[in-house]
Amino acid sequence: MYTVGLVIFPGSNCDKETYDFLQTYVGVKVNKIWHKDTHIKPHDLYVLPGGFSYGDYLRPGKLASMSPALVEIEQHVRTKDRKILGICNGFQILCEIGLLPGTLRENNNLQFICKLVTIDDGSETYQIPIAHGDGNYYHPNPEELDVAYRYVDNPNGSTDDIAGIYNLKRNVLGMMPHPERAFKSFHESNDGYKIFENFAKGVL
Repeated sequence: MYTVGLVIFPGSNCDKETYDFLQTYVGVKVNKIWHKDTHIKPHDLYVLPGGFSYGDYLRPGKLASMSPALVEIEQHVRTKDRKILGICNGFQILCEIGLLPGTLRENNNLQFICKLVTIDDGSETYQIPIAHGDGNYYHPNPEELDVAYRYVDNPNGSTDDIAGIYNLKRNVLGMMPHPERAFKSFHESNDGYKIFENFAKGVL
């Protein structure tokens, strides 16, 4: 069975939703990884959930990027081509450790934004919720990026309407929208499953 490593930091607040989705609804084996864990066995997919790791002290994702667990996981991703998905705060962390280029800045309106948005992957659109105060993605040369998703109506001022990006190998995906909040019957959308399925082919 394929395995997913769900990395949890002090301040993570979307880990239970993500675990529930992957373990119960998708049916893969999910192992919780505490940020201080070491000697981590390779997993097929790692997920960095949303939240406010370390209370966003210094800047979002900075302190989490120094966690012992991420040192080993980064090696798995770089040397074994394991996949890793960073959602919201997880996206910020991926940028901090250098698995993805660019940075996340404060939203243009200087306010926390929580609403359903439409994102586009170039062939299909998805309704996925966002909930962030620092989701304004910036990169000086967007033409160099492998863009995974763009906002149809940019809510935060991000460069080139970017909502998520891949690395060049496409085994790393970071995105600000929350697919783990878009799959249950009472959610506004059930498109979250498609997001996971598109990225984790062979796992989900």
